[in-house]
Amino acid sequence: MSRRLMLFAFVLCCSGISARVDAQQISETYRKVNPSVVIVRVQQKTTSSDPQKGLVSLPSFGSGVLISTDGKILTAAHVVQAADQISVEFFDGQLVPARVIATSAAADVALVQLERVPTNAVVSVIGDSSKVEVGDQIFVIGSPYGLSHSLTVGHISARYQPNSVVSLPRDAELLQTDAAINSGNSGSPLFNMRGEVIGVATNILSRSGGSEGLGFAVTSKAASQVLLEKKNFWFGLDGILIEGDVAKALNLPQAAGILVQHISEGSPAWRQGLRAGTLRTSVDGEDMLLGGDLLLEINGMPVTAAAGAVDQIYASLNQLKTGDRLRSKVLRAGQVIELSTIITAQ
Repeated sequence: MSRRLMLFAFVLCCSGISARVDAQQISETYRKVNPSVVIVRVQQKTTSSDPQKGLVSLPSFGSGVLISTDGKILTAAHVVQAADQISVEFFDGQLVPARVIATSAAADVALVQLERVPTNAVVSVIGDSSKVEVGDQIFVIGSPYGLSHSLTVGHISARYQPNSVVSLPRDAELLQTDAAINSGNSGSPLFNMRGEVIGVATNILSRSGGSEGLGFAVTSKAASQVLLEKKNFWFGLDGILIEGDVAKALNLPQAAGILVQHISEGSPAWRQGLRAGTLRTSVDGEDMLLGGDLLLEINGMPVTAAAGAVDQIYASLNQLKTGDRLRSKVLRAGQVIELSTIITAQ
């Protein structure tokens, strides 16, 4: 064999060894952290697609990860934001009731508190996402299409500063990955090769509806800042910002408002008496529920379409303490009314 052929064979041999080592490392790390990953199952009241059935309770699910010994689960906000009931399913099949204790709709991350922590529960460590670089290998564990504890492997494709991806208005730093992320992966943890959580899967950009190598995750640093390092108020409301021609068509007495879609039972929004939408329709290509309240003002701050205005309202809500009064002004059936409730401990 010539020297050149021998060198080529040596390179192929080394490449094969490297691939086996990487696969073995991922396999070992997966086994270590997999029990910390959970399915977040929710029940939410909404209007049925069949008008004769009226209001129904529909199940849905996402993914999450246990990050503390006292039972805190990190997940995506849109999975639990307006849930009426939450249960967390562990690797061994145990189902544990849970409740939302903090959310950030702007960042799309949430914390869920377990009613009890299962014996021998495995906790994952939050890593430093600021050290993650484009090209780093990562893996995702979650429940795409209900296939629990599925592993996908890829790399960090890009890093984006808050609100720099036009089609993903997230007030948080994002990591892009080519690891497959599909429906049911919302809230899935992104792990580095040491088994540390460095992101929370929240979105995909897709024309087909499935993974096309454009998955996005909120960085662990951003999630920690909004959920663990400061108080973050959970309103228990899922809504759509209405403005322009749609606001005029709905006879808003101001330029913008929040059209209430769903309300979580027992939440501050529910205790206030806010009403969710009841009529399914599509406006400008966006599916929505009409018939619910239109929020005009929250705690004295008017809803506007100005950049960051809604974020400022939520920032003010974060200052509320137990015993404070939460006030809202809404448009309901053509009349402007005021609602209020006393804040209780979450």
